[in-house]
Amino acid sequence: MFTVDEVNPPLSLDAPGAEDFIAAVAVKNALEAEGYGTDELSYTPEESLPGWHDKNQPIRLFVVRVDGRVVARAYYNTLADDDTGTAWIGGGVLAPYRRQGIGQSLIDHVSEVAAADGRRKLIVYSVSRDGDGLRVYPPTGFGSVPADNAEVVFLQSNGFELEQVERGSRLALPVVVNVDDALARSGPDYRVHEWVGRAPDQWVDDLAVLLTRMSTDAPSAGLEEPEDVWTADRIRDYEQRHESSPRTEVTAAVEHIPSGRLVGFTMLSAPAELERPLAQEDTLVLRDHRGHALGMLLKLANIDHVQRVLPGHPAIITFNAEENRHMLSVNEAVGFVPIGYEGAWKKVL
Repeated sequence: MFTVDEVNPPLSLDAPGAEDFIAAVAVKNALEAEGYGTDELSYTPEESLPGWHDKNQPIRLFVVRVDGRVVARAYYNTLADDDTGTAWIGGGVLAPYRRQGIGQSLIDHVSEVAAADGRRKLIVYSVSRDGDGLRVYPPTGFGSVPADNAEVVFLQSNGFELEQVERGSRLALPVVVNVDDALARSGPDYRVHEWVGRAPDQWVDDLAVLLTRMSTDAPSAGLEEPEDVWTADRIRDYEQRHESSPRTEVTAAVEHIPSGRLVGFTMLSAPAELERPLAQEDTLVLRDHRGHALGMLLKLANIDHVQRVLPGHPAIITFNAEENRHMLSVNEAVGFVPIGYEGAWKKVL
């Protein structure tokens, strides 16, 4: 017998009960390593913890134990100011404990939590290892997942529909990039700014606009994800919470000189250990400024930036929607190669 238990993420890893959180992070890392065939996507508990204390994106954690060991996890994530009734859920079960009803108990429990919370739509992102046979295609027509994969069968049996496929890609470092040529292609109206860690005061308001537009301008297929509003205060709160993390954020942004405003940005997240890869975080160019090769400029500028300030990491890992052909073309031109895919699934309650 087993039960689904809620775990309160600790304020620190020294706090009572932190063992369950640490074990849940280990489950997440094991599942991603299984799905992508590499442990390069793993985050340590220290790196993960700040994200579990965000008042703007409340998140709850659930686990299942067998013989006292945490063998499965699930999360339930919402936006504090969302009135669309959307929730993001996810999780999984370690391989030796599957086909015992644990996964079904988890998704039933989290679905009940969502219904009680007044949520009307659930979104799940789930890695799908490639395989032979029939495929499931999203309405976008871009990408697919193997129809016989266990997670695909499971999600479909629970009423989820595939809306989008995302590609995970890897760029081996070091690479030689020519930022000057990219800047020349973008034209004289644009210049690049760089920073490590905290955003400069002069750019924090513009950065808030860009982060908000990530939730509305990035391709989201039929997921219809709600707007996630950022402010300068929210950015400072995020930065303060993440001061406890051993990771470092490296940012490049592009200014439109005539207006004096930032119109694009990209962020990389660097672990402390040089043998681990960098994670590509958000990248966006405002729609009014597309068509000036700013996506390529930002990508090259921040790769050059991170190789100067934090040299020695083996790779960068990034994710893009399969229908986002422009950004995929940028990444492919730089040298990124696919390492795996995940499906974005939706269920209307």
